[in-house]
Amino acid sequence: FLWYPYNLDFDFSVMAQFQNFSINNLGDPFIESNYGVHSRQFEVAVLDWFARLWDLQQDEYWGYITNCGTEGNLHGLLVGRELFPDGIIYASCESHYSVFKAARMYRVECVEIDTLVSGEMNCADFKSKLSQNPGRPAIVNVNIGTTVKGAIDDLDRIIRTLEKCGFRDRFYIHCDGALAGLMMPFIKQAPKVTFKKPIGSVSVSGHKFMGCPVPCGVVITRLEHVKVLSTDIEYLSSRDATIMGSRNGHAPMFLWYTLNKKGYRGIRKEVQKCLRNAHHLANRLREAGVSAYLNELSSTVVFERPHDEAFVHKWQLACEGSIAHVVVMPNVSVEKLNNFVEELIGERPRWHEGGGFRVPCVAKDIGQENCLCGVHDKK
Repeated sequence: FLWYPYNLDFDFSVMAQFQNFSINNLGDPFIESNYGVHSRQFEVAVLDWFARLWDLQQDEYWGYITNCGTEGNLHGLLVGRELFPDGIIYASCESHYSVFKAARMYRVECVEIDTLVSGEMNCADFKSKLSQNPGRPAIVNVNIGTTVKGAIDDLDRIIRTLEKCGFRDRFYIHCDGALAGLMMPFIKQAPKVTFKKPIGSVSVSGHKFMGCPVPCGVVITRLEHVKVLSTDIEYLSSRDATIMGSRNGHAPMFLWYTLNKKGYRGIRKEVQKCLRNAHHLANRLREAGVSAYLNELSSTVVFERPHDEAFVHKWQLACEGSIAHVVVMPNVSVEKLNNFVEELIGERPRWHEGGGFRVPCVAKDIGQENCLCGVHDKK
């Protein structure tokens, strides 16, 4: 279980008693409905924590605990669409598929931006695409960790590009921080994701880095923005600006418990552990002659795709074209990573029996300097 970015290092047995209740946080988290079995107080406490993390005052934000990361993207981009009905969604070609799903659902034109080898948005291409539509506002999806390579889009440069192209006050930025959005604030050298910058919303997954037995997520936006979505629902005695109506009331309790148990210090420790172990894996692979790449601020190690579906299935690897990746999470030990590398090295020659073994070329995916094929390996 190495590719899914899920932290399996959790124990919620102390909360088992709550499984006997149908807890539903339907409607607005900040307005109690007429359904009495809810966990709004836990939800608001979690939202307050994330608002502080991203520098948004308590009276300036709105948000809710979603059912998954995709819902956070759907909500953030919907707010952007409502603020700029004639806007165009701009997203890098390595953005999560939910971004393009949102464009189809909302029937908004979507322009894909090229990426660098790292997986980061190519701001030169972004500038070029913006110049083709100078009269229409920009709704921009910024990746705080791409799905395959864990790349971080340069938020500051994207903002500068928008302003230089004449889009000042005519853009909306949604930050998709599914996994890395919770890691970045705990890495000293990482660029800061903050509402002190002109962004509109941020979303993260709750079941990924934090760890949770059910899929969930968090989306935070500016209170002034969400008013375009908010609707009174009389029979709920509440207002609603969420994507889903009924929402899992157990998820806020799991997240609240985790945040209080680990605290800032515990989360920072887990982030450092993941980065350290990811570097260990990347180095082990390279030492063994396996082409590998690791973005500086990521725990996602990209390497050449194994040529055996049984091996891929056993380790539950995600593959795309010529590459695969491992996402090093807090529950992934060095011992497990070493076992993976040893098995990969042992099985690798057998996948090429008969034709002689050659290291495959993955230069176009991870760069020539990281490719150990016969053509690009300088050693």
